[in-house]
Amino acid sequence: MEESDIADIQEYLTFKLADETYAINVGCIKEVLGVPRITRVPRMPDYMTGVINLRGNVIPVIDLRLKFGMGATPVTEDTGIIVTELAGLFEDEAEEKIVMGIFSDSVEKVVSIGPSEIEAPPRIGMAIDTDFIAGMGRVDDSFVIILNIDKALSVNELTREKESAAIEA
Repeated sequence: MEESDIADIQEYLTFKLADETYAINVGCIKEVLGVPRITRVPRMPDYMTGVINLRGNVIPVIDLRLKFGMGATPVTEDTGIIVTELAGLFEDEAEEKIVMGIFSDSVEKVVSIGPSEIEAPPRIGMAIDTDFIAGMGRVDDSFVIILNIDKALSVNELTREKESAAIEA
């Protein structure tokens, strides 16, 4: 591996959703928690499981399995919440950071993946939005799905769904 490749290696936290391994750049992660008490919020999208109290702060929690159409995440002793910090989600306030939690079936480990080990997301030839997939990382003898977490947790999408629910009501 050349020196320039070493500088480009990124670290990712891997986690399981259903039977697949996903990864998020560690630069977006604040911490990993067990599952505390979750307060449901009325009229939120199904994949928005509620909010948690994290040291006095209200943190929304999203179930990516539901958002990706894989059924709800079962809460077991391995279930974790990955607390992420995202910037630039609102078009008018690029500097505001949003903290959100993500359910995972289990949190695995931190891995280093160099640019040469990342393939472009698959093009299926259908009208399926894969913008939330940053790439397919090769780890050992398998692939992990590297999420573009800013797009997977789009606040604009949440806002649109909330507005359309209000219109329907």
